[in-house]
Amino acid sequence: MSEASAFWVVEPGRGEIRGSALGTLAPDRLRVRMLASGISRGTETLVFRGQVPASQHQAMRCPFQEGEFPGPVKYGYSAVGLVEAGPDAWLGRRIFCLHPHQDRFDLPVEAAVAVPDAVPTRRAVLAANLETALNGIWDAGALPGDRIAIVGGGVIGGLVASLASRLPGARVTLVDRDPGRADLAEALGCDFATPEQAPGDQDLVIHASGAPDGLVLALGLAGFEATVLEMSWYGDRTVSLPLGEAFHARRLTLRSSQVGAVAPVQRPRWSYRRRLTLALDLLADPVYDRFLDGEAAFADLPRTMAALADDPAGVLCRLVLYP
Repeated sequence: MSEASAFWVVEPGRGEIRGSALGTLAPDRLRVRMLASGISRGTETLVFRGQVPASQHQAMRCPFQEGEFPGPVKYGYSAVGLVEAGPDAWLGRRIFCLHPHQDRFDLPVEAAVAVPDAVPTRRAVLAANLETALNGIWDAGALPGDRIAIVGGGVIGGLVASLASRLPGARVTLVDRDPGRADLAEALGCDFATPEQAPGDQDLVIHASGAPDGLVLALGLAGFEATVLEMSWYGDRTVSLPLGEAFHARRLTLRSSQVGAVAPVQRPRWSYRRRLTLALDLLADPVYDRFLDGEAAFADLPRTMAALADDPAGVLCRLVLYP
């Protein structure tokens, strides 16, 4: 038996590190020592605050979750580790997987994806977020030459902007209340605007601010017969929208996107593994280091999560580092 430690949300607003035992390793499994994990600020702070609606308890389960919402629950889904035991082909390799915050754990071989040599460990924690952004671009049907506004310059919005700005001829604008996000937009190769400056008559608007007023703004920026893609998740909050104004006259399409299913346009040929592998390959670009926003020791994770849940403004991806 080996000892491991994991972060648990004990009850809404309170977390702790709990110990657990790892049993005998099965032949088709890997024993992984965590190197770094990433805190998904939007979803994980909602989980920490106990704001997952009862109707979504099953849908919001993450791989290898233990416990149930609202708690005690072991949650998280952005893990980079080093394989310490298992099949010879995997020994000593860095892997990415969807797993809660835990210093050592066992994992089925099929749940691990090798981290490319060109991708540093810290940057690799963004793979789950970049996979979400990829799926959003597919769901949105973004095309070369489109005028695209992304409302919300957090991790997901910024990653979507990084992909959209690579479309030939596309005019991409990252919209955020924080003028400090202008530097991020410039590094990603797109324009920046505050909500007051945001351009209208857009072919596509992608909303990722997590705030209802951001979605209202997104609807207002969309041009005739444009698509507004909603990538924010509101937990148990109710969102009110002005669908009685120009929504019908402009024949807008409001569509949701969620990473739990591969976008329909790609589903016939793309598996979850292929999508995640692509996300990891894209992270070879050092521009993505700009999304890494501070770090915390694993032992301090209860305090770190409480602080993020209390005031998440301005934070991108917070790294968790393991001894």
